[in-house]
Amino acid sequence: MARPQPPPWVHAAVLLCLLGLGGAIEIPMDPSIQNELSQPPTITKQSVKDHIVDPRDNILIECEAKGNPAPSFHWTRNSRFFNVAKDPRVSMRRRSGTLVIDFRSGGRPEEYEGEYQCFARNKFGTALSNRIRLQVSKSPLWPKENLDPVVVQEGAPLTLQCNPPPGLPSPVIFWMSSSMEPITQDKRVSQGHNGDLYFSNVMVQDMQTDYSCNARFHFTHTIQQKNPFTLKVLTNHPYNDSSLRNHPDMYSARGVSERTPSFMYPQGTASSQMVLRGMDLLLECIASGVPTPDIAWYKKGGDLPSDKAKFENFNKALRITSVSEEDSGEYFCLASNKMGSIRHTISVRVKAAPYWLDEPKNLILAPGEDGRLVCRANGNPKPTVQWMVNGEPLQSAPPNPNREVAGDTIIFRDTQISSRAVYQCNTSNEHGYLLANAFVSVLDVPPRMMSPRNQLIRVILYNRTRLDCPFFGSPIPTLRWFKNGQGSNLDGGNYHVYENGSLEIKMIRKEDQGIYTCVATNILGKAENQVRLEVKDPTRIFRMPEDQVVKRGTTVQLECRVKHDPSLKLTVSWLKDDQPLYIGNRMKKEDDSLTIFGVAERDQGSYTCVASTELDQDLAKAYLTVLADQTTPTNRLAALPKGRPDRPRDLELTDLAERSVRLTWIPGDDNNSPITDYVVQFEEDQFQPGVWHDHSKFPGSVNSAVLQLSPYVNYQFRVIAVNEVGSSHPSLPSERYRTSGAPPESNPSDVKGEGTRKNNMEITWTPMNATSAFGPNLRYIVKWRRRETRETWNNATVWGSRFVVGQTPVYVPYEIRVQAENDFGKGPEPDTVIGYSGEDYPRAAPTDVKIRVLNSTAISLQWNRVYSDTVQGQLREYRAYYWRESSLLKSLWVSQKRQQAGFPGDRLRGVVSRLFPYSNYKLEMVVVNGRGDGPRSETKEFTTPEGVPSAPRRFRVRQPNLQTINLEWDHPEHPNGILTGYSLRYLPFNGTKLGKQMVENFSPNQTKFTVQRADPVSRYRFTLSARTQVGSGEAVTEESPAAPNEATPTAAPPTWPPTTVGATGAVSSTDATATAAAATEATTVPIAPPVAPTTIATTVATTTTTTAAATMESPPTTGTKTHESALPPSSPLTPLLTRPSAPDEQSIWNVTVHPNSKWANITWKHNFGPGTDFVVEYIDTYTNNQPDIVTQGWFIGLMCAIALLVLILLIVCFIKRSRGGKYPVREKKDVPLGPEDPKEEDGSFDYSDEDNKPLQASQTSLDGTIKQQESDDSLVDYGEGGEGQFNEDGSFIGQYTVKKDKEETEGNESSEATSPVNAIYSLA
Repeated sequence: MARPQPPPWVHAAVLLCLLGLGGAIEIPMDPSIQNELSQPPTITKQSVKDHIVDPRDNILIECEAKGNPAPSFHWTRNSRFFNVAKDPRVSMRRRSGTLVIDFRSGGRPEEYEGEYQCFARNKFGTALSNRIRLQVSKSPLWPKENLDPVVVQEGAPLTLQCNPPPGLPSPVIFWMSSSMEPITQDKRVSQGHNGDLYFSNVMVQDMQTDYSCNARFHFTHTIQQKNPFTLKVLTNHPYNDSSLRNHPDMYSARGVSERTPSFMYPQGTASSQMVLRGMDLLLECIASGVPTPDIAWYKKGGDLPSDKAKFENFNKALRITSVSEEDSGEYFCLASNKMGSIRHTISVRVKAAPYWLDEPKNLILAPGEDGRLVCRANGNPKPTVQWMVNGEPLQSAPPNPNREVAGDTIIFRDTQISSRAVYQCNTSNEHGYLLANAFVSVLDVPPRMMSPRNQLIRVILYNRTRLDCPFFGSPIPTLRWFKNGQGSNLDGGNYHVYENGSLEIKMIRKEDQGIYTCVATNILGKAENQVRLEVKDPTRIFRMPEDQVVKRGTTVQLECRVKHDPSLKLTVSWLKDDQPLYIGNRMKKEDDSLTIFGVAERDQGSYTCVASTELDQDLAKAYLTVLADQTTPTNRLAALPKGRPDRPRDLELTDLAERSVRLTWIPGDDNNSPITDYVVQFEEDQFQPGVWHDHSKFPGSVNSAVLQLSPYVNYQFRVIAVNEVGSSHPSLPSERYRTSGAPPESNPSDVKGEGTRKNNMEITWTPMNATSAFGPNLRYIVKWRRRETRETWNNATVWGSRFVVGQTPVYVPYEIRVQAENDFGKGPEPDTVIGYSGEDYPRAAPTDVKIRVLNSTAISLQWNRVYSDTVQGQLREYRAYYWRESSLLKSLWVSQKRQQAGFPGDRLRGVVSRLFPYSNYKLEMVVVNGRGDGPRSETKEFTTPEGVPSAPRRFRVRQPNLQTINLEWDHPEHPNGILTGYSLRYLPFNGTKLGKQMVENFSPNQTKFTVQRADPVSRYRFTLSARTQVGSGEAVTEESPAAPNEATPTAAPPTWPPTTVGATGAVSSTDATATAAAATEATTVPIAPPVAPTTIATTVATTTTTTAAATMESPPTTGTKTHESALPPSSPLTPLLTRPSAPDEQSIWNVTVHPNSKWANITWKHNFGPGTDFVVEYIDTYTNNQPDIVTQGWFIGLMCAIALLVLILLIVCFIKRSRGGKYPVREKKDVPLGPEDPKEEDGSFDYSDEDNKPLQASQTSLDGTIKQQESDDSLVDYGEGGEGQFNEDGSFIGQYTVKKDKEETEGNESSEATSPVNAIYSLA
């Protein structure tokens, strides 16, 4: 959506509307407002507190301020008025308070040293700068002295003292020889923090050079050199004795006695050190001993802070950056060698200069409003707070009854115009001070609009838009929006009003077009402005260009048809390969197409059609592939299979330059598909070895290209060929080529500063890759400082992609810079990014929370804004926690789960909805920032009134017979009040015919009702709802079940229809309808909406066939045809729809029937053309209206019972016949068989009791004997002489054990288990 950008002063005016009592504002730059509104002075720029200047330059002491009227300036020096006009060397810049002291005509800068303070004054107050201590840099000469040679015994410790002359600031010390060669330092020889050079033990080789202390002074850029020391080492062996020098134990070999460590600095076993909070703590331990001792550091009772501790000077120094109170304690260093160890304890005390907890902010109030200034600081020792007004102590200022001082807070009540002044808060202790200015301004301004009047805003349909209405006034006006000059205030639903007055419409519709009026009101009056909103149709490409493959020399047309709002000017342009397309002589661009004549290979690529208006745009892309001309043999080649190209080969690097190289290759076979592109890839072996990246892409017609390279990358290249089939395998890699290094040309991106804890800030960035490193040892210089202060930059060198700044104040802005650096130099000066330190939990809760019940499910909330100093972070939202304490219906259990609703931090009111009616609620509010919730406000209670109930539960409709319908239901889940009854509405329907609606009302305790059917054919639709005193609630609807022989809806068939007879015609799917009706009721049935059709399933007994004709005379659309024909009631109907002689691709499907008592609606779908005749044949099969007995439940139950009885009789019969089975047993007693016993050859005999003879149906063999059906095993095999015996029914009783051989068991499996008769017998 195109919308004019508001001028900068509009943002300033909106900012005023957003700020509360304690907020700092900028007065709008509108000249008319500038001339009216007054502002006390505000210091905007000043020099640092300790201002050291170069004596060779002019002195500049800065002091800038703003205000209305413009402030005047004067200075004090050493607390006395400094008359600038009397000193010819001193001048003050025009419209500024900056002092310039000029020494071009002579003079000594030292004469102007002292403490300066700037005063900026207008008629509304006076602002003060810090007390600026001016000092001139000094670099005194080294005193001349003659130094005798230092004589020392080999192995003894030695300290060479530097004692530099005192300078301002202190010089930087380093040691060199008289020939300006640096002194090599290691753990034996090193420089201390005080500048002295320490030898843990002197060796004879230390005589090879002399030692000179050098002091470098920063401001004068001079180096002072001290006379050199000369060493004379007494030794027992000459230095050139190589056998001793290379001895593994050099000290003992050279006659140097080994000794335990002792401390050279500091002296003794214990010392103390004081450091200020936020500074660096440097602890140093230098020890002597033979061999050279090792130094280790520890903290008593804890670990060293790993994120802040660094070891320096070969572990002889411990540096802890940005110390805090928790870094105090006892540290000790341990010096050890093989002879022993010694320890020195350093007691560290952390003090603190004052630092802000709550810095006072400018206060802007309306007449009669209350406010406060807070000046809260901390330090060690605890700082004192002194208030001043307009530069004078508050005690000596005129009394003000509206002002009350309470320690670190000044409270203003019922402020008036006369209360305007500038207040200073000075908090100090023995380590420093802080001075802050904060003015109190009282504005009395009626509302006024800050934007042009009667703006026209045009927006695209269905987009989101915002109508701005910047306003200004004091007290802060309230703003309301109206549409077309009438109606209620616009807020809620599709509208959202922000605190700054903007109206957001979430989704624009046609009906949103109109004139919107914003009205700002305060106690001094009101102002209004109008915005006219026009809604435009979106721009859409409905016919997009398509991908095409054409031959060279032919003509191609790319379509691009656009639909847009006619009131907007349409512009259609084309891009080729995402670049603007030049329309040459071979091209013709029309409104809806692009034509290319005589297509050439260079025309190949992607073409994008861009249709745009001044409000929106749409685009569509297509790819054009151009095939080369093919000669006569092409017809034969065209039939050959196409494949991916072969890989390129023989890669060669030539024309090697600092930032480029030429790569040449030999193409592989294209495999009957021309190569369209070559992709060159590279791999480097430093950051991501083995990973290949795309470098560039070249047309398929080239085999050599110049590649642009980055510094200090060890490149290796390969080439991939591409045709329309796909990509080839990569070529073999080329030889490697390393480019020379250079300083980085860019810096890391996505630099952020965010706090992860309340007292830190984590600085992160996206690291640079191999092609942007430009050199070895890529690292990052991280700089940070507090925003809008003159403090120096803190810096650190980081090798990774994150750095944590510790011990930061809570949620303050920082300026951050991250600069890349390698061994060749630094990158460009980085951009400054604003980050914030960590947030802490809010310290205050919203006050004066007011609740107003809007309706039974919603309340409105209103609260007072919390002071910004208590948020301790970014105010995300005000959050309301609420829960349902109980229902006013005593017997109803409710869930007391806590719910929440959030409101943006710029709002002081909101609505909580979706509450339960007729309930008791409790509510608390909190302030939410990025860290979490603050303390909870006072708990508020409220009660929601009665509402309408929810729908009755479990509404059931049953039809026990054709005469009655029974209804049952349960009470609503949520009564939302006291139920007064139920309302039931019902009506009969038959197809599309509806009967008369009837209404029944019931008492709240009734949950059943019976309906007497007047028409046994029609169905009924029931709608039931519950009522309270407020009204009827949500309704539930059910229908009576269909009769058993009534049609039921079925789903539509699949897309491919069954094959039917067709006819010639246009190919377009249509719906057609024909209606067969009784002669007495000729009715035209309207087209029904697309619902699932009714399908009739019948059993056809051929009786009478009737034919009806339906003709489609209109173009293929959905239509309705009527046919009048007598139709007996309740007759099954089987439609047959035909059309003689049609091609196979045309057909008829979805033939469905919608029946009624005297007519039937027949529908179908087809793809025939207009004028097609259709023949509808339906067969009338009259059947008895009585229900089919086969489908009756009692008949089905009777048949099931009969089947079950038959099955039981069969089972009993089988059991009886199986009692006389054949048992091959052997007599256990030693009694011979009698002759009457029917003995068989295998020693078994047939056993049966008197009641059960062998089965007459037993299978017999050819010789007449009964065929053995049981196992060949006898019961004798299962026992050895036990007392086994048979019962009277022939069953065997006794103990038996298995005694069969393995082979016998495997070869003769018993058939008892598998015989169905024996299985039944065993069950019996």
